[in-house]
Amino acid sequence: MAEVLARMRALESALPAEDGVAVFNRVYLTVTESVARQLGDGGFEDPGTAGELDIRFARRYFGAVDAAAAGLRTPACWRPLFQLRRHPGVHPLQFALAGINAHIGHDLALAVLDTCRVLDCEPHALEGDFERVGEVLGGLEERIRESLMPGPDVLDIADPLTHLVGSWSLDMAREGAWAAARMLWGARRLPEVAEEFTERLDASVGLVGRCLLTPLN
Repeated sequence: MAEVLARMRALESALPAEDGVAVFNRVYLTVTESVARQLGDGGFEDPGTAGELDIRFARRYFGAVDAAAAGLRTPACWRPLFQLRRHPGVHPLQFALAGINAHIGHDLALAVLDTCRVLDCEPHALEGDFERVGEVLGGLEERIRESLMPGPDVLDIADPLTHLVGSWSLDMAREGAWAAARMLWGARRLPEVAEEFTERLDASVGLVGRCLLTPLN
């Protein structure tokens, strides 16, 4: 976890504050710091397993960051954020939710599989700590929305923003990720099926991300 936090803090220092990836990175850093504290305080059923899942999860994000920095093609789920990261018509809350959408909707399912392979366990062995991470995310989501949502003095601008971000649900994204992880684990001996499902998941999450990043001015 120390290595993950160090990488996120390095990105925070290196990126301009208004950069869309930097906005998401700050949110992710806040969540990871909270998870790290709870790991140390015994807030998870199996701290070792939860820590492994968190590390595998973060590496998916870092992989997308590194691919973009090298001029390589990023996963479809991350592409809208990297393409529109400097668009002046996109609000910071949109950047944050688009990153969360990509990371939860796509990366989380694959991180569960990565963890199961490394630890030689079934997904159900991770379910308790998966739900605990979800509780941490849920507790922070409202705070994140409030901190990034414009105040009442710009309500005319906020109206379409409220409508847009209200169409996305963290709980539904997490439920979808868990269902996708179970499906992919069940299809692990059918590589062609698993590959096609993963590609479709990536593309569909990317489409949602592009909608979340619709410029509002």
